[in-house]
Amino acid sequence: MELALEEKKILMEIARNSIKALFYDGVKPVDEKVIKQFPVLEKKAGAFVTLTEDKRLRGCIGYIIADRPLYKTIADAAVQAATNDPRFPELTKEEFDRIDLEISVLSEPFPIESYDDIIVGKHGLILTEGFHRGLLLPQVPIEHNMNKEQYLTSLCHKAGLHGNCWKEKQLNLEAFTANVFSENDLTEEEDDS
Repeated sequence: MELALEEKKILMEIARNSIKALFYDGVKPVDEKVIKQFPVLEKKAGAFVTLTEDKRLRGCIGYIIADRPLYKTIADAAVQAATNDPRFPELTKEEFDRIDLEISVLSEPFPIESYDDIIVGKHGLILTEGFHRGLLLPQVPIEHNMNKEQYLTSLCHKAGLHGNCWKEKQLNLEAFTANVFSENDLTEEEDDS
């Protein structure tokens, strides 16, 4: 989904204010009048919100496919990333000002027929094998300098499978693309305009 700079800024503000509202009374995460001015924010789309502190992951939760408007998906994913990522304790009020936010707005997933079709850095991957399921966002292999083989191995681990399972057969994979932006990116985009 293409988003203009102003739309990205609104989504980022919604994400940050949704978390801020956990700690400060009277914070209103969403201004419905502003949303009405940007119809794309009311379209349904999957999205993830990632929290980092000192460039280290602090929480990441999202929805592959959303059944509600994008701005509501972002608000909920931000709160969930701050409070319900099982890998981390709940975010504290003291940490709030130190976290950086990144938003990934997802395309609809599509099937991957061959590992050759995977483009590292462009495709996020979803692996579904029986009761095992794992997802990695498209920026993950870039951030960790992974090649395609390492990306697939990490995805298998994320799904709770052994790392070489992708070598044994063509796994049930779907791919998606994402419009990824962080608070720092928006500041840089603003400076460039």
